[in-house]
Amino acid sequence: MHELGLLRSVVRAVDGAAAKAGAGGVERVGLRVGSLSGAVPEALRGAWPLAVAGTRLAGAELEIEEVAAAVLCAACGSEQPVDQFYALRCPSCGAPCGNLIRGREFEVAFADART
Repeated sequence: MHELGLLRSVVRAVDGAAAKAGAGGVERVGLRVGSLSGAVPEALRGAWPLAVAGTRLAGAELEIEEVAAAVLCAACGSEQPVDQFYALRCPSCGAPCGNLIRGREFEVAFADART
């Protein structure tokens, strides 16, 4: 489960920022997770208690914003949603299209500290 490793990196980053800000702990952490990022939101939720155990984030709530993948077609100018079976063609006009504009995100969106 690579989600645990991903979350440990998130915990280190948020914990470091909280310590630098003089926060006593963290109440909530928000992640933006793209549908093509390789991270599975359900697995992230399941691994969260393990990742935060014994840290300043222990007991913090995890909120995940799932970001649907989309491409922007240079040929027709349309923005189109795509899934994991995307064939590098615009779903609208069929032109070759590899300009993925959303879907690979894995980022901390926010962290609410407590004093």
